[in-house]
Amino acid sequence: MPSSAELSELLDPATTVLLTVECQQGVVGPDSALPELAKEARSSGALGNVARLVAAAHESGVQVIHAIAERRPDGRGANHNARLFRAAERLPVQQLSGTTAVRVAAPIEVTEEDLVVRRLHGLSPIQGTDVDALLRNLGCRTLIVTGVSANVAIPSTVFDAVNRGYVVVVPRDAIAGVPSDYTPAMIRHTLALVATVATTDEVLGGLKRPSRVRRA
Repeated sequence: MPSSAELSELLDPATTVLLTVECQQGVVGPDSALPELAKEARSSGALGNVARLVAAAHESGVQVIHAIAERRPDGRGANHNARLFRAAERLPVQQLSGTTAVRVAAPIEVTEEDLVVRRLHGLSPIQGTDVDALLRNLGCRTLIVTGVSANVAIPSTVFDAVNRGYVVVVPRDAIAGVPSDYTPAMIRHTLALVATVATTDEVLGGLKRPSRVRRA
């Protein structure tokens, strides 16, 4: 468990970015393609905690990036090389570009300053997208990773970010996966080995106490 001072040092608003992963209506909304995951994201409080973190980021000047997974109606450019992708093609709700399914879900608020990055392929919002270039241009050193799912997209995001040299902070109660007991196991046995794990309240506290030493 990181100390308040350690989190404050990591969460310098000038070099911190908050990333929401697949917090879109077609994934965590009322009409989700994945109702079990949507229910867990809401009932666990994870989605509400993402909204709290986004609101705090807006207030503290931390850049927010929303990573959205979508596909073209004709499926061009989408992956077909795993069971997950093939199963997604058969779901009753499709994450089609331009539809409500790919809009950021309530209660998360999106402002004009937020960046929205959409991908048509893969498992990670970082690999093969604009996210890494945006983070570097923003001067990011610490990436706060939130959203879904703890099964696939969240660990993929964390690994990709760490491999690219970013310090990653994971608010343990602002991510969700299925079944419900899988998320704490993933955090304890995998994510905690490569990321700083804290609670939403601890991260909020760190955002409210900027580091004494401002980094360029």
